[in-house]
Amino acid sequence: MNNDAECCKVDAVVTIDSRGQIVLPKDVREKAKLKPNDKLAIVGCERDGEICCIMMIKAEKLGDAVSKVLGPMLKDILK
Repeated sequence: MNNDAECCKVDAVVTIDSRGQIVLPKDVREKAKLKPNDKLAIVGCERDGEICCIMMIKAEKLGDAVSKVLGPMLKDILK
């Protein structure tokens, strides 16, 4: 089994407070190597006009993430 395989999983469940804020648990911040003032891009996926999935991606990695997802789609479209 390859330990370097990419995968998605639930790392934490958080609560939105009365000001609309969440706290990322310390272990998640450490695992993601997040530091104060790091920027995160919020990406929403819609289904039937409603957001069904919200992802956070380090802003510095956003270009790589978009390329991986959109690259294959664009390749098929441009055929």
